[in-house]
Amino acid sequence: MLLVLLPPIGTAPQVRVATLAALAGLQREVGAAIRVLTVDEVSHPSVVHSFQATDLPCFVLVRQGVELLRQGGLPEGERIGSLLLEKLGPVCGAASD
Repeated sequence: MLLVLLPPIGTAPQVRVATLAALAGLQREVGAAIRVLTVDEVSHPSVVHSFQATDLPCFVLVRQGVELLRQGGLPEGERIGSLLLEKLGPVCGAASD
């Protein structure tokens, strides 16, 4: 599962729009191997704060409760999808990601 921790809606609307657009493309790229979920700081502040992210948006790849990768800011380029799939290893098609 890829958690995308988002800042409050009013803080950086252009970053939020760019992030959501990038996530739609990323979800298409990784397909069913990784579920991409957004977590808004306003709606779920305890979840966002539990990750102690200093840079929002923040991408956190988690499998079975274990953090595999964390990246602050908006990832650039097409490399992020393949990097995420590499981090999952041979079980990238498992439903428990």
